[in-house]
Amino acid sequence: MHRLYDFLRRHPTGVDTFWAVLLFGISMLATAEEHGVSGTQQAVNVVTVVTLSLVIALRRRAPVPMLFLAIASGLAQLAADVQGTIADIAMLAIVYTVASGPVRWASRLALAGGLAAPVLFLLRWPLVDRGIGSVLISLAFLTAPFVLAWVLGDSMRTRRAYWAQLEERAARLEKDREQQARMAVTAERARIARELHDVVAHNVSVMVVQADGAAYVLDASPDQAKQALETISGTGRQALAEMRRLLGVLRTEEGTTEGGDYVPQPDVEQIGDLVEQVRGAGLPVQYEVEGAPRPLPSGVELTAYRIVQEALTNTRKHGGPEAGASVRLTYFDDGLGLLVEDDGRGAQHELYEAGGADGMGHGLIGMRERVGMVGGTLDAGPRPGGGFRISVLLPVKPGGR
Repeated sequence: MHRLYDFLRRHPTGVDTFWAVLLFGISMLATAEEHGVSGTQQAVNVVTVVTLSLVIALRRRAPVPMLFLAIASGLAQLAADVQGTIADIAMLAIVYTVASGPVRWASRLALAGGLAAPVLFLLRWPLVDRGIGSVLISLAFLTAPFVLAWVLGDSMRTRRAYWAQLEERAARLEKDREQQARMAVTAERARIARELHDVVAHNVSVMVVQADGAAYVLDASPDQAKQALETISGTGRQALAEMRRLLGVLRTEEGTTEGGDYVPQPDVEQIGDLVEQVRGAGLPVQYEVEGAPRPLPSGVELTAYRIVQEALTNTRKHGGPEAGASVRLTYFDDGLGLLVEDDGRGAQHELYEAGGADGMGHGLIGMRERVGMVGGTLDAGPRPGGGFRISVLLPVKPGGR
């Protein structure tokens, strides 16, 4: 039954042609049994049956032309005094079809024709010896089928328009979801890129400094060289652990929980360990905490850690061999403040003036992006008297992009 329904739906003209042939056969049989009609009336009757059968066959393929053909057939019946045939049911079908279509003026024309047809019928063939009540009842009885056909057709048009709107909305929502998914993937890739930049820039910088120091004191102080190699080993393991966590995110398949070995993201409490690591690498760093420590949003804590990490890495890159640094962490009622300063020579002026490119990456650009994501502010530039300063204010409640 389902296959039959699909077949009929795919071949609407064939279905209409079947009904047209059936209507033509029944109408011709009824016409052949009529008596007392003139030859002209008989000819008009036959032409009308053929015309209205054609209207049924092509009503969905060419509804507007078939509407005019049906109107012409009705006028021909009035002119030839052909009171009516079974084929006139095609007029109801064409009224329904046009009303269900998108051409609104044709729909209004079909309604007007349906309302006028009963009136013209009663004027052409008046009810003799009938009261006004009987005439009105007859008029209503003849008008009701046309009105009902038009209402059903218009309702079908409204329903089709509603479903088309729903389909368009669903397609638009699906497109929006795909766009949001692409944006989320892009944002995640950017986040991972920032994380990798911070991990590689900091840890590799520490390893390079320690390797140079170990090579310098290898012969004169083996113990110091051994300590430097141990620092390199520990820093390398830490870098591998963090990179394994990030790459595990990339390798994880959608809908699964398997991936790389995950480690917790750095937070504010680990800034002290970071400072100790940097001190062990040979950079003197003072670390202060002001205010009462309290839990912060994970995004704020990760941003604070990465800002300190990047700032100290830049100090080692650009500060010179005798540079020292200081880190001050301040807890406010509505946020977290960071101040990282050094007394080195600092980066070239054009590097931070042009937006933050450090010549080998995008250190300050990455800082600004991180701070902007949590709704914070960042101020970076040279200190009075020499050195470089990075000042950051991070709100407790995210308010960024």
